[in-house]
Amino acid sequence: MSKISRKNFFRGLALGTVSLPLVIRSCGGQNIAQDNSSPAIHSGKKYRWKMVTTWPPNFPVLGEGCTLFAKWVKEMSGGRMDIRVYGGGELVPPLEAFDAVRSGAAEAGSGAAYYWAGKDPATQFFASVPFGMNAQQLNAWILRGGGMELWTELYAKYGLVPMLGGNTGVQMGGWFNKEINSLEDLKGLKMRMPGLGGKVLEKAGGTPVLLPGGDLYTGLERGVIDATEWIGPYHDYKMGFHQIAKYYYTPGWHETGTALEFFFNKEKFDMLPPDIKAIMESAALRLNGWMLAEFETQNAIYLKKLLEEEKVEVRSYPDEVLAQLRIHTDEIIEEITQEHPFCKKVYASYDQFRKAATDWAALTEKVYYNSIQI
Repeated sequence: MSKISRKNFFRGLALGTVSLPLVIRSCGGQNIAQDNSSPAIHSGKKYRWKMVTTWPPNFPVLGEGCTLFAKWVKEMSGGRMDIRVYGGGELVPPLEAFDAVRSGAAEAGSGAAYYWAGKDPATQFFASVPFGMNAQQLNAWILRGGGMELWTELYAKYGLVPMLGGNTGVQMGGWFNKEINSLEDLKGLKMRMPGLGGKVLEKAGGTPVLLPGGDLYTGLERGVIDATEWIGPYHDYKMGFHQIAKYYYTPGWHETGTALEFFFNKEKFDMLPPDIKAIMESAALRLNGWMLAEFETQNAIYLKKLLEEEKVEVRSYPDEVLAQLRIHTDEIIEEITQEHPFCKKVYASYDQFRKAATDWAALTEKVYYNSIQI
């Protein structure tokens, strides 16, 4: 650039005859120089994608979230990206969403990563670890603590791109047709419980059963399962579990803040223009915040309904049961990480972050909760 006087330089900035590169500080702290001398240009090409989900059609919060995501992407892209959402069973069975997106039968999917543990055990760590991190801690690990890089590396092996797609917050312990007074009461118990929690239950003598959300009421009513966990009071009330199961337990030791996910066919995703990729990432982050807020709001409302209108009695797992389940959790993780090198790599990152987050929470949230005697 030719030399000009300081006075003329700033006068030129004011008049728009002189421009500076736009400097943006990225989320990672990097300075990115962007030339703003010419406007962004896109071809106007339109994309029509299908999203398959593990959730029943139009399912509260979870299915609604997918519809919101598609709506926001369409709005932000000016209609260039139009995603049609299919509930579980409408296009493919709920638990086949991973393979449908991997094969290209659909471009996008929504679920929880522990559903794919049979394909790769490392997936479970990106959903929930029993007695593990809560929602804010898990979000922090994935977004800023190295988790996303590991998740991306894992899913790339299957031709997929993952994104956070929500969080349930701490869940309830589940609905049972018998009391849980000791470890003996878990033996022979058939309970719907996915992921690492299911393996821990099995270690304790129970039988984990993987069922999609739409099958839980029927399964419990017909005795296919003796107990079920799902999320919390909002869905539990809507799904009518209090009508067919007597005992409602806390806490949700198996899912202390479960991350949900979007996943995209990598080949199709990589072909998208950069602005649409960024729009989808922004919409996913927006939904991640919206979903946790919605769960917190609705669970508070519907817990009151269950207690006051339905007279449900909430029970706590005995301390000895929780203590033994925690021991079994450590045993299961040790077995998995010794057998699978990538699981070991992922859990090392997870556990390092968890320990630091726990130390911080011990000085802040724990002290606060104890002080108000919740």
